[in-house]
Amino acid sequence: MRFEEQTEAAVARRRKRDREATRRRILDAARDLFGEHGYDGVTVRMIAGRAEANTALVHRYFGSKAALFGEVLAGESVIRGVIAGAPEGLPRRLAEHFVRQVDQRSVTAMSRMLDRSAGHPEVKEILLRYLEDVIVEPMVAQLDGPDARARALLASTIIMGGGPVRRLVGLGDLRAADPADLTDRLTAMFSAALATPVHRGT
Repeated sequence: MRFEEQTEAAVARRRKRDREATRRRILDAARDLFGEHGYDGVTVRMIAGRAEANTALVHRYFGSKAALFGEVLAGESVIRGVIAGAPEGLPRRLAEHFVRQVDQRSVTAMSRMLDRSAGHPEVKEILLRYLEDVIVEPMVAQLDGPDARARALLASTIIMGGGPVRRLVGLGDLRAADPADLTDRLTAMFSAALATPVHRGT
């Protein structure tokens, strides 16, 4: 390789690293600001300032504040990894994930984001896409038999329902329960939700 080509390659690698680092700073800044102020209380200018970038870069990398919120949400979520794996172990993995979330003593960045942003119309649309892309469709792909989408949605109500309960009632009683017993009960709930339906004759 000629010297000029080596130099061009080195410059290209450095630019790629710089772009990735800037993109990461923007995501981190957005996560923190959305958690602190909610979706309505944050502007692209605020995010750019926290990330030591300019607003043009935020728009270039993410397109809009709504798209950036969606990417932060997807990046903070671990549920996709929980769903992935052998289909027969899915109910147990979902139950263990739920119990880990219950036992989480400190409020996560994702929880803060949702608590402060969930009522915004744009955020509702983002949450619908998140539910479809990250939870429902990956679960449907794991299921055989009829009514796979309905079964995945039923399991999703258990997963997503924990958030409103935590915000309205708190999780003290669930945290006081035996984690093994809680996991067994939730495994039974997820197993029932995801099971192939038995069609009864009339």
